[in-house]
Amino acid sequence: MNELSQRAIMDGKTDLFIALIFLGAGFAQGLSGFGSALLAMPLLTLFIKVKTAVPLCMLNGVIITLFLSLQLKRHMDWQKIGPLLTGCLPGIWVGVFFLLHTRDGIMKLLLGVMLISYALYSLTFRPPSQKIHAFWPSYLAGFATGVISASFSAGGPPTVIYATLTDWSKDDIKATLSGFFFVTGLFAAVAHFMSGLITGEVLHYFSVSLVFVLLGVYLGSICYGRIKKDTFIKIMLIILMMMGTMMISSLWGNNR
Repeated sequence: MNELSQRAIMDGKTDLFIALIFLGAGFAQGLSGFGSALLAMPLLTLFIKVKTAVPLCMLNGVIITLFLSLQLKRHMDWQKIGPLLTGCLPGIWVGVFFLLHTRDGIMKLLLGVMLISYALYSLTFRPPSQKIHAFWPSYLAGFATGVISASFSAGGPPTVIYATLTDWSKDDIKATLSGFFFVTGLFAAVAHFMSGLITGEVLHYFSVSLVFVLLGVYLGSICYGRIKKDTFIKIMLIILMMMGTMMISSLWGNNR
């Protein structure tokens, strides 16, 4: 077997693994309303470079959140989404700067520790839901989401943490997350394109994974309709904890 044939086989295997990764990532977000990039990123970096994986996750995230936003449009409340967007937009440009000029190891470590700590605390003590009238908590959650989304395509946790502290219904939570992540994903994708991060390689992997991510989010949405709010919140917290662990584990793997 010549070198060209071996390369074709390896490329085919990479395409298959990326498609399967996004099948699982789409299912996770279809079920919980977030988490596709946090699930996909540590796995994608086993096959492709981080600067390819980040815009790829962002493009697939736009497709996922568009699907969910249309599905949950009757629960969409722009009074909830607006303050998050106000904070997120400047955060996106800060995140793109970090992606282009800095290493993301420290940010991943801190975020991973925060996710595990928050999820363990909430699963153990369960802070009470409450109506949040002040503007600044949603603004800070949005800003942190923008920075982390654009820098390594995994910015959901700050907004998810904010949503779990509110008294919103599970449909309100999922609709708000989906609408918010759709709009911010569009802005982040534009920022990635303008920065030269969306390449022919990224578009190739996007075309390979598109059908699989749609199938995954559809299957996840079917399962979502069969769970109660308390179970839904618990699933979100468990996913947060798992993703924090995966982020820290990916750092350990990169340093081996």
